[in-house]
Amino acid sequence: MPLYMDIHHNVVGLTDEAAAAAHQKDLEVQHKYGVRYLSYWYDKEQGKIFCLVEAPSKEAAAAVHREAHGNVADEIFEVKQGDEPPAP
Repeated sequence: MPLYMDIHHNVVGLTDEAAAAAHQKDLEVQHKYGVRYLSYWYDKEQGKIFCLVEAPSKEAAAAVHREAHGNVADEIFEVKQGDEPPAP
């Protein structure tokens, strides 16, 4: 399944608790869209959140955020994990 990294810019009032709560809400609804949120990172000073997700499409990944908490990512990129050998 494709792997995506999404980025949320200018998240006002970002806290440790808010980031954790949003991620938990994603986990609660992700099954509806065939998505699996794997991890997240954030920078409170810059107000940025980064989410790593396995999803059938960018749209499915965005739909989870939309339903879970309404904070849809500003950017979503398909990514490849660097330590995996290239496909033949």
